Amino acid sequence: MSRNNTSIIKAALTALDMTGANRIAAPLTGGLGAILMLHHVAPETGEAFEPNHILRITPEYLEQVIGLVDEMGYEAVSLDDIPARIAAGRDAKPFVAFTFDDGYRDNRDYALPIMRRHDIPMAVYVVSDFADGNGELWWLAVEKAIRELDRIDLVLGNQRFVQSCASLEEKHRVFHQLYWSMRHAPESETRSVAAALAQQAGFDPVSICRELVMNWDELRDFANDPLVTIGAHTTSHYALAKLDAATARRHMNESVARIETELNLPCRHFSFPYGNQIACGTREFRSARRLGMMTAVTTEKGLIHPHHRRAMTALPRVSLNGDYQDLRYLRTLLSGAPFALLEAARRITQTPAAAARALFTSRRPATST
Repeated sequence: MSRNNTSIIKAALTALDMTGANRIAAPLTGGLGAILMLHHVAPETGEAFEPNHILRITPEYLEQVIGLVDEMGYEAVSLDDIPARIAAGRDAKPFVAFTFDDGYRDNRDYALPIMRRHDIPMAVYVVSDFADGNGELWWLAVEKAIRELDRIDLVLGNQRFVQSCASLEEKHRVFHQLYWSMRHAPESETRSVAAALAQQAGFDPVSICRELVMNWDELRDFANDPLVTIGAHTTSHYALAKLDAATARRHMNESVARIETELNLPCRHFSFPYGNQIACGTREFRSARRLGMMTAVTTEKGLIHPHHRRAMTALPRVSLNGDYQDLRYLRTLLSGAPFALLEAARRITQTPAAAARALFTSRRPATST
């Protein structure tokens, strides 16, 4: 997302909070609860160029979030509790669940002590290749390469991509262009481009995985904590919808089986990599249900509503984003008002047939890293 768009969204969220519109709308737009999506929890690095900063919040902000949801009357629950809470509807207190994608070591080092201090459950979705130490965190490899290079020269699709990235402004522009091109490219091409960039910059992209992600031994110890639930996040962090059906099922099935074997624990929860409409859809939601998943989460933005009892393997989440570490933004998101406004805008700008499809999708939610 561009910095201009980020500023516009921040202004809109702030206005909703300052005018009290979020609190007025909440009785109509609020849900039964929210599943919060996190990746990294760690102190700021001080890096000037860090576009993946959006995937990290500070420990201090996590503490503030916990205080806010408690103040707002939310009860923190584990993923195992969510089906019953949805079934209970509005008779139960609103709930919040904390979920972390990818299995980063900072989840153990920074997040877990905070969760212990407040006795709050947390769920971490594990990529089995990452835990093996040979995963490809291509978005971080691209960031590192651009940070270290003054010029890049590579083949992207059928075109040669040659760009200067000497200045900070150039680095941001090049990352934005590359990242979104790679997100829409076939998975094999995305990873080959990241490997080519890493080679130009003189580092092994797999070293990022080993530096940042918990291995199986660490996960076994981590999973022993009664507050921790381990879910699956595929074998290799591929966008499943880009794969053929058999391959997509294999990436799901093998990740669940590997977690159960390595950790000697049942795996009942799943997170779709990237989690948007390009990355997962009806086929993947059905696969998760057939795999016996109690829940599966996307990155579709939204709260949990009663109709989600029919879509337990396509649940939306609310992102705790590193660019939005302000409680005003989260308070507004938890009111549900921004999601209701977005849905209304989509329907206004669509044809009747497309609006009907969107309505169906909103009742069966379809969808950063």
